[in-house]
Amino acid sequence: MPPAIPAPGPAPDTAPAPPPGSRSPRPRLVMPVLAFCGMIVAVMQTLVVPLLPHVPDLTGASPGAAGWLVTITLLTGAVFTPVLGRVGDMYGKRRVLVASLGVLTAGSVLCGISSDIGVLITGRALQGAALAVIPLGISIIRDELPADRVLSAIALMSSTLGIGAAIGLPVAAVVIENFDWHTMFWASAALGLLDLLLVLWIVPESAVRSRGRFDLPGTLGLAGTLVGLLLAITRGSDWGWSSARTLGLLGASLAVGLLWGWFELRTPSPMVDLRVSARPAVLLTNVAALLIGFAFYANSLVTGQMVQEPTSTGYGLGASIVVSGLCLLPGGLAMVALSPVSARISAAYGPRTALALAAVVMAAGYVVRFFTSHSLWLIVAGATVVASGTAIAYSALPALVMRAVPVSETAAANGLNTLMRSVGQACCSAVVAAMLAHVTFVAGGRSAPTLHAYLLIFLIAGGTALAALVATLFLPSDRTGRGRGPLRGRACGGGTVTVSATVTAARESA
Repeated sequence: MPPAIPAPGPAPDTAPAPPPGSRSPRPRLVMPVLAFCGMIVAVMQTLVVPLLPHVPDLTGASPGAAGWLVTITLLTGAVFTPVLGRVGDMYGKRRVLVASLGVLTAGSVLCGISSDIGVLITGRALQGAALAVIPLGISIIRDELPADRVLSAIALMSSTLGIGAAIGLPVAAVVIENFDWHTMFWASAALGLLDLLLVLWIVPESAVRSRGRFDLPGTLGLAGTLVGLLLAITRGSDWGWSSARTLGLLGASLAVGLLWGWFELRTPSPMVDLRVSARPAVLLTNVAALLIGFAFYANSLVTGQMVQEPTSTGYGLGASIVVSGLCLLPGGLAMVALSPVSARISAAYGPRTALALAAVVMAAGYVVRFFTSHSLWLIVAGATVVASGTAIAYSALPALVMRAVPVSETAAANGLNTLMRSVGQACCSAVVAAMLAHVTFVAGGRSAPTLHAYLLIFLIAGGTALAALVATLFLPSDRTGRGRGPLRGRACGGGTVTVSATVTAARESA
């Protein structure tokens, strides 16, 4: 990479700061409001999971169509998270955050007013697009909070993905068993509107902006690549992995992705700066995010179904949908408690060390799960250990990303990192579905997964956590490049930005 050439005058990737009146009059409330936004968005991602088995009866749709209530959320979240992160960097993070919450609220209202599967899928697509709230919140935190609060605030904001998922499942289960199922969508609409109003009242617009023209071709190329890839991964088990549809989507995704990469390397204002993303510190962090996302999601997918298996299987506990959801609640509480602990670990030893520790804890959790699959309390204990490792990992990942990218690209870079977690979750969903569908036996007159299928999933997830550990160990050391030398990055307007070491140290370490 050629040496940085300072541009005369203001840094080319930073827009003028907003007027002083745009600063929040209640700075202590900024973090709680952003964390609340993140939790509500995360709850939306898992809200329909307990409802899925009942959707065909409630809507008259086929089981395949019901599955789109999850698939479409994954697709829109994957596409819009990096795109809206980039738009936020360019045009204002608070502005895009408000728009995302408005889209979430609209999607919830659509799901609340209808039982038509087409309307429900459309509403879920809008809810998925709001996943961009997480990286936008992280970027606002970096821009607005005092240096001594940045790491702990980012740790909590990033962990809301796991916290919301752990809380959303049991809450949705209680609503489904005791109220009309539309109630959970009306509740989510009310919470989304409350979020939107709180952001307008409390959260200031960030002073840090990127210059340049919005990359529409790059956006369309990224969307095409992701949609083809994720559709093939998530629907491949239903269509057949060797079917023309699955292989065609994978091939088209590869072709579009190569063309998109060629274009992004040649445009002066790319949607994703591939030169920055190819740096070992960024690339390996994103690889670790994908692997951690896989290992985390296996815990969420398998726990509820395993304890609900009938006792006739020889290992199932015959638990209700509410009990199965509550099995993940201790893990969610552990994630809340461990977020500040993770920030202290990152501050004292560096986020690389924190991420390595998280991978080890997650792998240990799956060892516990492998040997304790017949007791409800031990299943909960193992699931909580995995969730604890996830909390530390999700807290460390954005800190690693922000050490390696320019300040003006924070939201886009964290959006890409969040996308990699989503891809990991999609891969996990496909692997789990394949295992539970094909490693089966007949119990109580019906086909059910064998205990071996669940144990194999635990082995794969634990191995994935160890693979994340390997990727983490190849990251640049926390003692190298930290607070020394300039942080250089490709500016959005085609120039180069140089951020002093003192500014970097003050904003990115506690």
